[in-house]
Formats: sequence, structure tokens, C-alpha cells
Amino acid sequence: MNNSVLILDFGSQYTQLIARRVRELNFFCELHPFNHLPENLDDFSAVILSGSPYSVRSEDALLPDLSKIKGKKPLLAVCYGAQYLAHFNGGNVAPSNIREYGRANLSFIKENEPLFDGIAIDSQVWMSHSDTIKELPTRGVCLASTNDVVNAAYRIDGEQTYAIQFHPEVSHSIDGKKLLENFLTKIAKITPTWTPDNFVEMTIQSLKEQVGDEKVILGLSGGVDSTVAAVLLNKAIGNQLHCIFVNNGLLRKNEFENVLKQYEGMGLNVKGVDASERFLTALAGKSDPEDKRKTIGRVFIEVFDDESHKIEDAKWLGQGTIYPDVIESLSVKGPSATIKSHHNVGGLPDFMKLKVVEPLRMLFKDEVRRVGKTLGIDEELLGRHPFPGPGLAIRILGDVTAEKVQILQEVDAIFINGLKEHNLYDKVWQAGAILLPINSVGVMGDERTYEKVVALRAVESVDGMTADWVDLPYTFLQKISNAIINKVKGVNRVVYDISSKPPATIEWE
Repeated sequence: MNNSVLILDFGSQYTQLIARRVRELNFFCELHPFNHLPENLDDFSAVILSGSPYSVRSEDALLPDLSKIKGKKPLLAVCYGAQYLAHFNGGNVAPSNIREYGRANLSFIKENEPLFDGIAIDSQVWMSHSDTIKELPTRGVCLASTNDVVNAAYRIDGEQTYAIQFHPEVSHSIDGKKLLENFLTKIAKITPTWTPDNFVEMTIQSLKEQVGDEKVILGLSGGVDSTVAAVLLNKAIGNQLHCIFVNNGLLRKNEFENVLKQYEGMGLNVKGVDASERFLTALAGKSDPEDKRKTIGRVFIEVFDDESHKIEDAKWLGQGTIYPDVIESLSVKGPSATIKSHHNVGGLPDFMKLKVVEPLRMLFKDEVRRVGKTLGIDEELLGRHPFPGPGLAIRILGDVTAEKVQILQEVDAIFINGLKEHNLYDKVWQAGAILLPINSVGVMGDERTYEKVVALRAVESVDGMTADWVDLPYTFLQKISNAIINKVKGVNRVVYDISSKPPATIEWE
């Protein structure tokens, strides 16, 4: 047995949060669809069942095979999982007579129960279900209640099986993280060994064994993920790593030159390739967002393939794939079903005969930054905002031209530099400017103008799955708006986007 935790996903919007909380407690975990159990269950010392938008009473209820888990491994069932264990093991689950959604407080906790060790009566929990457990399953013992939910938590006598009808993973459950810690340390008896230092040490050794003395090609983007992946590979295999940084002509102002210089200062073996004209020519006349994305992806692969052929005997392609990419690309029956296809998940074109190596495949974004810090990567680079793979092409609504790119680069530079100068950059998760496909009437001096409109976007988020707009100071927005209109020829109006995700997305295309 090792210290790994298996989380089975039943489609809850909160499933990734369970994994994040477990990782924050320094336990390694993997997330799998409920109907695709890992081959070797012996690799896992405990199992957690997630919530779900489905009802255990419906015809399309999600039915996992727990024959090798329940009663044989420490098991914590959350919400749907708790109702599933009750409904199919002699209990009774029925529609709730009252609204069981939102904040609630524990009104009863059974004494001397390790799951609730250190958690006090009146502790706030977060409910999110329309069914409720009316009767506990066979050998069920009630562990906690709220004023409205009698069976808020229970265990199965004679087993290490525990179940709760609230969500410990969300921040509204004040002691939720403590409950998860109790389950993992006091019940499952797992040791928390998942730390950035341990990850770096294990990964470098694993990469040496995986790659051997063969060459690896890695495409750098200037972002956190590919940079950390490159530094890890560099520490493992040194000059066997060949990095390629492609300028697609859609980067931020001066980004190609600045990032290339930064990489060279880190001791990485990097080749910069300026393919701006090739990308812009391929994009000419294309205005559909998906068409633009596919064109950029196709041209990037062509450019990358051309460059990779110049590196003799390369056998591997290094990628900065991270865990949310992997999770989103797995199909789960529920709302967390495949949302989008990721360019760096799911293989390569047939003509690129390279094996794939992904050092960060099991890490969340915040973990990538923690690992980067352990590796000694510059804080400024680690703190960089995410930037879309297609670059400014999807922030230029409509067709893309060199003139539009230049306008948007100038606007973006004023906005981003302004955030840094006013100490707002680190308070924002992602920021950028969007060039709208409309003109508006304006007055400059005594002359009437009819020029472009740009929208500014700044959001706060943890991992981009959800996001809220940032309430930037009016005085700051006023200064930035004036600077853009005065300094960028062709723009006479600036607006600020105050949409949240959902229902909007972070990018406009």
C-alpha cells in the first residue's frame, strides 16, 4: 500500500475541488471517472466518491462497481456517493421536503468519532442536494446532523466506510478541510508526503529512467507550464533537451525577444523561430474563432515539425500538460464531461513519430508554481498571467491583420504595464485587451473620428474553471483609458468587461 488517494468522479462541479483540497493537505490523489476504475486498485490507500447532479432514484442513476472498494478500503462518500451507499444497501433516499441547498450548521456530532475530531457543534457546512437520506443503510450509524438534515453524516459499522451529505471541499464548509484530513490521517492512516521537493526529486529520477540517453524536443510558450516542464527536463537530461520557442506573430509586445532572453539566462538550450508572416498569411480572411484556432494549431505543428527535423535522432516530445487538461479531456457522464479538446492532450499527428513525455501531467496550476519556486525559477515568470495558446488572434474579434495585431499589442502593453505600475498585477489572475470589430464616433481636438473600440478584461480565479471580474479602481481605469486613446492611433473608445464565468467565458472567442 502507498499514500495515494483515488477520487471517483460522478460529474459534480466540485470534483476538482476535492482533489485540490487533498493535494493541499500534501496527499497525492488521482481523479478517475466513476465507470473507469484504474487497473491496479492496490496503488490506492483510500477512496473518495464525489457528488453528482444525478439522483440515485432516477433511471439514469450512475452505478459504480464498488465490489473491490467498499468494506476493503477506507471509503469517504460525498453527497451523491453518500446517497448511493444508502439507497443500494438497505437505506431509503427520498426527495427532500425542504430546500437543502446552501449554508447549514451542525446541530449534533456523535462523540469520539475520528471523522469529526476537532470539529465543533455549530460548524458551518455547505449542502447541495434535492434528495435526502431518510433511513440509513444496513449497519449505518448516524455521526452528525443539522437542524434540517438528520443524517448529515454516517458510517457503516464494521467497515471503514464513511459518508456525508454536505460538501467538505468547498470553502463554505468551514471545517471541511479538517474533516478530509481526519479521514486521511486518522481513518485511512495515510502519511502526507506529497510536497514540491519530493515531486521534483521523484520526477527528475523518473525522467532519467524514462528518456535515457535520447533527445527531447519541447515547444516553449513563455508561460509557466512549459517553462517548469523545461527546467525539470533540463535538470534530468541536460543538453539532451532541445527547446523551440515559436513567434506566431500573435504574442504580446516585445514578448518574443524578452522571453527568449529570459530563457537563455536560465541555461536552457533554446532556439527562437520567428514565423510571424507564415501565421498571419494563413489567418488572412478568417474570422470564425474555431477556424482561427485550428489554423494556428495546424501552422504551429508545421513550423514545429520543420524545426524538429533539424534535430537529429530526436525521439521524444516534451509537453507542459497539466492535470486539469487531462481531467477535462476525460469523458465523464455529467456536467464535467469533456468541455473542450486540449491541443496538448490526446496524441500527435501521425507524421510526428515522437513519444510524449509530460513531467507536469499530475499537477494543478498552483502546484506547478510551487514546483517552479522549488526549482528556483524567477518569481516574475512564475507569477505571469495565463495567456491563450492562439494568442491575440482570439482577442481580435473578426479577421486578423498585422495592423490590428499592432494596435492590440500597444493597447495590451499599456494595460498590463499599468497594472504592474499600480501594484494591481498580482491581484489579478488574468488580464488582457480585446479589439472589437466595430468603430465608434469620437471627437479629438475639433475633428470627428470614427475609430476602433477596445474592451479591457481582468478576472480573479484559482484555476480558470470559474472566474469573477476584478473591481479595478475607477481612477486606474480612467488613467488607462486616457493613455490608450491618447497613445494608440486608431482607438477612440475603451470599455471594461464586468462579466463573470459562468455564464461568460474569460476570453471573448
